[in-house]
Amino acid sequence: MTAHSDLGDIIDLDRYPLTTDALARQCGDRLQEDGVVTLPGFLRPEAVAKLVAEAEEAASLAYYTASTHSVYLTPPDPALPADHVFNRQLSSSKGCITTDQIPENSPLHQIYDAEMFKTFVARLVGEDGLYPYADSLSSINVHYAGAGKELNWHFDNSEFAITLLLQAPEGGGAFEYVKDLRDAEAGEMNFEGVADLLDGRTQPQVLTIDPGTLVLFRGRNSIHRVTPTLGDTKRILVVLAYNSEPGIALSESARKTFYGRLGDLT
Repeated sequence: MTAHSDLGDIIDLDRYPLTTDALARQCGDRLQEDGVVTLPGFLRPEAVAKLVAEAEEAASLAYYTASTHSVYLTPPDPALPADHVFNRQLSSSKGCITTDQIPENSPLHQIYDAEMFKTFVARLVGEDGLYPYADSLSSINVHYAGAGKELNWHFDNSEFAITLLLQAPEGGGAFEYVKDLRDAEAGEMNFEGVADLLDGRTQPQVLTIDPGTLVLFRGRNSIHRVTPTLGDTKRILVVLAYNSEPGIALSESARKTFYGRLGDLT
């Protein structure tokens, strides 16, 4: 059996023929215009079921963190008031397993390593190529959010994020965002606009995501959050992380903070 047909057992390549110019153009245009593109039913239902079972089996290995942070994910500035939006602290909490805790034969590794998938994503985000992290933890993460867990408002440091939703909670767990609320490249942090959002004067857009959906999101300038999970069913989300150059590892401080350990350099 070829690698292509193996991948077709996981990804619905009939619905999403990743090698076609038409699909890449259509998704690229949507990503450029909306800052986000969703591909519902990207994973076949059988693959979703397998991955949920796999994630549940590994859930006891998850490293849980509860932290406070600003929307900018930067240290506080003592020159500004404590209640200034740059310094305002929000709470986030989640559990996570890392690349080296995911079984070697997992469909997640097949997707992540597939040249067809990497080439498709690279075309959408305008990169010449995509490369794994040079550490054993950061390339594929599975996130668990039980009752009350949330990912609070923030801007990403990275240019884009790739996620796969495996399991939705009974309630909550909504992905909310405001497109282009700042211009990081120009150094424009838009304190007033961010304060309007945090204080409820601006209403975000809500992205509807069902299990099996692939999401590509540009979060560097678009603020976003995931609302607290409600009920006993965990929200289970996969994050696929690449770099534009080979040999890059997540910093030791970030690995210690996010995963509670350093792992190995690969």
